[in-house]
Amino acid sequence: MASHVKILGAVYIALSGLALCVALFLALAVGTASAIVGQAADPNDAAVALPIIGMAGTALVVFLVAVSLPGLIAGIGLLKRRPWARILGIIVAVLSLVNIPIGTIVGIYGLWVLFSRETEQLLESGVASA
Repeated sequence: MASHVKILGAVYIALSGLALCVALFLALAVGTASAIVGQAADPNDAAVALPIIGMAGTALVVFLVAVSLPGLIAGIGLLKRRPWARILGIIVAVLSLVNIPIGTIVGIYGLWVLFSRETEQLLESGVASA
């Protein structure tokens, strides 16, 4: 079961890293769109559009980062075999079930790995993997 814990930790880190990259790309896209609107639009129209673009873009980026960080933290904790990572990993797995189809697969796999008695004992021992 130790190899499944490593795989799950790596998957959590990979998916969270990918979502953080999307958040970075979105932030750059919103900044570029704001610059284009600011230069091309009439100043009165830009005064209305720029705050809307900025608030919507910022809200989306903050949402993506907030959704990604628990998975990244859980993945690192699982790789280091921290006892708290099991509970956080279960929460991330349950939340992943909504993201059809990849998240559902990862969520089911995560629940199977983290609810195993072997995994519970492995993470409670707290011995870091080599």
